[in-house]
Amino acid sequence: MKAADGVDTYGPERKQRVGFFTDTSVCIGCKACEVACKEWNLIPEDGLVWTGQSYDNTGELNANTWRHVAFIEQEKPVRVGGQDFRWLMSSDVCKHCTHAGCLDVCPTGAIVRTEFGTVVIQDDVCNGCGYCVTACPFGVIDKREIGGDGGMHKCTLCYDRLEDGLEPACAKACPTDSIQFGPLDELLARAGERLEQVTAAGLEDARLYGASDEDGVGGMGAFFLLLDEPEVYGLPPAPVVPTKHLRTIWGAAALAAGALAAAVVASFLGSAE
Repeated sequence: MKAADGVDTYGPERKQRVGFFTDTSVCIGCKACEVACKEWNLIPEDGLVWTGQSYDNTGELNANTWRHVAFIEQEKPVRVGGQDFRWLMSSDVCKHCTHAGCLDVCPTGAIVRTEFGTVVIQDDVCNGCGYCVTACPFGVIDKREIGGDGGMHKCTLCYDRLEDGLEPACAKACPTDSIQFGPLDELLARAGERLEQVTAAGLEDARLYGASDEDGVGGMGAFFLLLDEPEVYGLPPAPVVPTKHLRTIWGAAALAAGALAAAVVASFLGSAE
């Protein structure tokens, strides 16, 4: 996968781009990743509210949930095992996009691209404006409101652990290797092989999500092997970073402003004559 936007500014300090490959076909829904993420990053509890939606007690990604394990009950004929019912489980996380809309719109510079190609929010710089919330096509970022600091929060891909050569806490805790961490190019190659194995086993609907440079965010630093349509997992089927056409828009605005200024000058000169 191509380099993430802005990472070249690190020069010789730039590192190999790393990320997550989440293989949902082996996720058992144990939530070890959620617990490890909270413990390592000192994230507050979520309110301990039972959603009543299957065994999903977190509901979605937010300021206090940086890893969310989705539980989907499906009544669907499955060739493997000949059953008419299956669980689909997936641990969702920030995608650390190649073209990150949240980074584009941040007015204070709180959101930065690290030397590893990941995207991090600096808590001490964030003013809580919320522009990043609307700029994220995945609904990842959220404000820590009551009892919090009022700032925006999301997965950092355990940047502090990366600096010390350690893998992120969620991947370290995953007992089935559903969450795999490493150099992004290696993960993409591994994911392609795994997809072939899964489809050969009879799961024809399996697909990779976020593994292509040609998608609307330029590829994701955290991508997935899914067993059904992205919408089933609560993921947008064709995500597009809202700032994708920003340069074109500003260019058009500049041309329009120039044309208007020329018209005003022409009108002024004409009236003077």
